Amino acid sequence: MARETEQTRQSTDDLIALLDAADRLPGAEELRSLSYDLLGVGSGMSVVDVGCGAGRAVAELSERDVKAVGVDPSERMIAIARGRWPEADFRIAGAYDLPLPDSSVNGYRADKVFHELAEPERALAEARRVLTPGGRIVLFGQDWDTFIIDSDDPALTRTIMHARADMTTSPRAARRYRSLLLDACFGNVTVEVHTGVFTGPAMLPLLTGLAEGACTSGLVTRVQTDSWIAEQRARAEADRLFLAMPMFMATATAPR
Repeated sequence: MARETEQTRQSTDDLIALLDAADRLPGAEELRSLSYDLLGVGSGMSVVDVGCGAGRAVAELSERDVKAVGVDPSERMIAIARGRWPEADFRIAGAYDLPLPDSSVNGYRADKVFHELAEPERALAEARRVLTPGGRIVLFGQDWDTFIIDSDDPALTRTIMHARADMTTSPRAARRYRSLLLDACFGNVTVEVHTGVFTGPAMLPLLTGLAEGACTSGLVTRVQTDSWIAEQRARAEADRLFLAMPMFMATATAPR
């Protein structure tokens, strides 16, 4: 059991490192700020950030004089968040069972969360419960079938991407945001797509993780994985790496 606990801790720490790296990418801060603006946040408002991770969004919302609550099912994540932002409000909870009263928050935000949920409809029912009538919801994340990666071996690249997508609980949740929100009786649904283009070595950890995940699935061999990673590393060193990643941001209003 101790070994499993240590493995879980290491996996969470690796995820935190990846999320921190993602937060530092060009355009990341602007997209987070856009998500706050789409929530219509202002002084005295209340927002729940679902799947808050290490807590950066909660801290940034608090700087806007918003009463923000961050929830995450990972005890390790919440411990890290509390350590970084000790005055913020962080709670251990999942998207299906938020520790909030009915009609208690003006805004609901979920950033790169819904692709991890097997029952997104259940999460949206919970969002409706905690939102005040007319409250705003923002869903933000990537579609795991729409990464665009330049490679000398496009067939292998497609295999890697599809294999990694199939390891994700709901890999195409982002393209479903609009339908999910409409089915949950939210109104004024809009969807924006913001495509990040990355050409430097900062994305190598992500690309390596995609390939390693595909290797774990057994759909690509160790030799293929190592060769593909080596190609992407060489591209980065020669300033020829290219990754385009569309990010979907959906907004809607809770029923009155």
